[in-house]
Amino acid sequence: MVIHPIKTEDDYNNAMLRIGALMDAVPGTEEGDELDVLATLVEAYERDHFPVELPDPVEAILFRMEQMGIDRKALEPFLGGRNRVSEVLNRKRNLSKSQIRKLHDGLNIPLENLISAN
Repeated sequence: MVIHPIKTEDDYNNAMLRIGALMDAVPGTEEGDELDVLATLVEAYERDHFPVELPDPVEAILFRMEQMGIDRKALEPFLGGRNRVSEVLNRKRNLSKSQIRKLHDGLNIPLENLISAN
């Protein structure tokens, strides 16, 4: 097993091809260990070269509303009255810490999605 750091796109593509060939490797074997090391290196390369940005808080709320099949009225216990819901969803008002906690606890929206732009 000869493994080296993934520094270029060619290194990355070659590592992905090798990972594909090793997908059925048994854990604890030499091939299984090679797969584990390559996967770790690819993960680090992807984290640096293909970062995934978090959605803004309003997008996170709208996505959860769609998932749950709820409307704006259902947000009132978390954000305040109808006007406050409208202000938040129209990006005229940022979420407060209290609203963030309520949305996280009540709708199970990840905290990092709610605070990403606050």
